[in-house]
Amino acid sequence: MSASVPEAGRRTRRTPLVLRNRAFGTVWAAQVLTQAAVRMFQVGVSWWLVAYAVSGGRGLASGLFMAVSTLPAVALAPVVARTVARHAHRSVLRTAAAGAGTTAAALACWAYTAGLPLPAAYAATLALATCQAFFDPCLTTSVPELVDDADIEAATGFELSTQSLASLGGALLGALIVDRAGLAGLATGCAAAYGTAAVLITTVRFRPQAAPGSDEGADAAARPNLHRILGGLPFVRRILLCFTAANLFTTAVFVVIPLYTRSVLEEGGGTVALLEAALGTGTLLGSFTGARVPGRPTTAGSCLLAVMAAALAVPGLLPGRPVMAGCLLVAGWCVGVIGVRFVALFQRLVPPADKPGFFAVMQAVLGATFPVASLFFGLLGDHVGPRTLCLVQAAGLLPAACALALLREERTADAAPATPEPQFTASGGER
Repeated sequence: MSASVPEAGRRTRRTPLVLRNRAFGTVWAAQVLTQAAVRMFQVGVSWWLVAYAVSGGRGLASGLFMAVSTLPAVALAPVVARTVARHAHRSVLRTAAAGAGTTAAALACWAYTAGLPLPAAYAATLALATCQAFFDPCLTTSVPELVDDADIEAATGFELSTQSLASLGGALLGALIVDRAGLAGLATGCAAAYGTAAVLITTVRFRPQAAPGSDEGADAAARPNLHRILGGLPFVRRILLCFTAANLFTTAVFVVIPLYTRSVLEEGGGTVALLEAALGTGTLLGSFTGARVPGRPTTAGSCLLAVMAAALAVPGLLPGRPVMAGCLLVAGWCVGVIGVRFVALFQRLVPPADKPGFFAVMQAVLGATFPVASLFFGLLGDHVGPRTLCLVQAAGLLPAACALALLREERTADAAPATPEPQFTASGGER
């Protein structure tokens, strides 16, 4: 009998967390639905603009849409932090999901009954992105209210690792649904996903936690002291600058894909889905294999940026669907590996007390490049062809790769502790 108890305990521990913890599993399902819906909407509307709604100025229309869809997460960060700190997390999650579902349902009704004007599509994506800007950080913050202390690490890793899978699924469906059911069908699918997520969250009982912080505490959480956090970490600050510059060119791929499909390949939504799947699959593979890539982070990072530049340049020189798909797979792999290696490095270099503020600052700084890149490449796409955009992306990554490579000697000069770098799992490299 004494031997059976440890065996039962081992079986319990081997059971996936989403199966043995109903509350977490339910909220996780809601997370998958919302993240798949928002990605499906972004890819679908971006393709709708390029292929159906706009005849001239497709680049600007697509770039402006992508900028609008990412702006709330950056612009509303202080408001989101205060809201999450002061209100019950279940209420915030439920309200965000229900608000997004209502917006998508209204858009679907409008699209079914009359022609949908472009401003309505932009307003809808702004509303959906705003709801998601509240949902995602609140979900991460609420993990301790759903699982035992011993399961927090597993829950966080599981949550982060499934974000890419949900986004990949949404990206695969977005353009295909638009080709077959139009924007009305796309909005209907999104409304169903968001509505189901709101219902799921309503059925979950969150564990009571400490009372929401005071206004002063919430304000402090909303305003990470950028100067204090980065002032004593010059090496980390330079790395962030390198990747901020690189992000201006890497994130433009979401504008380039529909333009390249429409103008160069002259194909439809199925090809957009294929290219999005190649990029997402490469990112997942990079996340799972990133810890095994040898070399110092700055050396490996500079090489990976150079490889990414070459991968993005090839479709500009040798157009074709298999070429573009293969190159996006390679570029996505580089992105995944970079995420794992540098999050692991920052975990080691940033003092524990500064980590929450640092990672908030990091996401805000890197995320702020997305609207800028979308608008810039969208405008540029109306004056040059998509093949040229691929070459511009590649050329823009090379200075960042060189700058990152030069940081290797500074890293040695800084004489940072020579402790072994921890080997993080794929979930450690996810946003």
